[in-house]
Amino acid sequence: MNHLTRMSVPDSPAQLLSDTKRPMHTPADLVGDTPTLWIGGPFTAAGRGFWAKLEGHNPGGIKDRTALYMVRAARERGQLLPGARIIESTSGTLGLGLALAGAAYGHPVTVVTDPGMEPLMTGLLTAYGAEVDLVDTPHSTGGWQEARRRRVEELLAAHPDAWCPDQYNNPDNVAAYAPLAHELVAQLGRIDTLVVSVGTGGHSAGIASVLRGYFPHLRVVGVDTTGSTIFGQPAAPRLMRGLGSSIYPRNVAYDLFDEVHWVAAPEAVWAARRLARHHYATGGWSVGAVALVARWLARTLPAEDRIVAVFPDGPQRYVGTVFDDAYCGEHRLLGHLPADDPDEIAHATDRVVTRWTRCTHIADPVAAAEERSAAEQALAGAAR
Repeated sequence: MNHLTRMSVPDSPAQLLSDTKRPMHTPADLVGDTPTLWIGGPFTAAGRGFWAKLEGHNPGGIKDRTALYMVRAARERGQLLPGARIIESTSGTLGLGLALAGAAYGHPVTVVTDPGMEPLMTGLLTAYGAEVDLVDTPHSTGGWQEARRRRVEELLAAHPDAWCPDQYNNPDNVAAYAPLAHELVAQLGRIDTLVVSVGTGGHSAGIASVLRGYFPHLRVVGVDTTGSTIFGQPAAPRLMRGLGSSIYPRNVAYDLFDEVHWVAAPEAVWAARRLARHHYATGGWSVGAVALVARWLARTLPAEDRIVAVFPDGPQRYVGTVFDDAYCGEHRLLGHLPADDPDEIAHATDRVVTRWTRCTHIADPVAAAEERSAAEQALAGAAR
């Protein structure tokens, strides 16, 4: 016998609209108000879990927020003239956001990237009207990131009216994420621990600084990749994109972090794939790395601790990498079950890390280097 489910009928049309998003007039209106999902077993230990902010529900990902904000702010200040070209270096996600901003505000967009960008991303950027400029040789010390930045400088010289957001050092990149922090407060009420990936430093600084205003004792956990220089490790070739850096972005707010974890590519792949299979909410390198750390925190912190992990994007762009067996096999990313606990170092400069590793002593490597240089000069002067 078939049983029909009885549906409740609202008393008025207003009730139908109460839980429905309003119609949108522009693509930019689709950005924000992203969902938050509970991630528990079997990804986490029984009875433990964390909340995931699913920024992949934005049209292009988390950087839609900052692209729109930086472009709008530059237009208001007169730095970006009507119809002028936007030129920026990106590994992908910001490029989608800038293409969206270009469509919303009427600006052509040039995205400077490198051979590591997935063909899917190149196709999407082209479809959305952005010009993709590909550098073919990494910089001798700054790698692909510095090579891209230098190409941006060349293009800006060739287009005098063009504007570059400079996401690595632009304070608007930080300010753009205040609404995301406010959404989290509205959705969860209380937050004890925030887990965020760190690349340009924008969303980690923007979200954490606002949440600290609400929750002074908030624990902020940064997630980096092995081979990244951000927290003081030496530069090394990096497979993962979207987090980490081979330069020192000035938007990174070192004073906000209580600890940092470096995660290796095979560990991030394991977490991203496990999330996909068991929770239907996943993403790429950054999501896998952040989820691995949040999973550990959920097991080791008190059960009542409310943990939030920010998932910067979804899985679509990683179909040919993180979720492709041939690619993962070629790069030896499969069959590496992460350890139950991270390795530990007292200071970022103690040794080079190659697997998931934790450090609770956070320092700005640029400031530390300047202090060492000043001390050495003082000693040299005293010796003379």
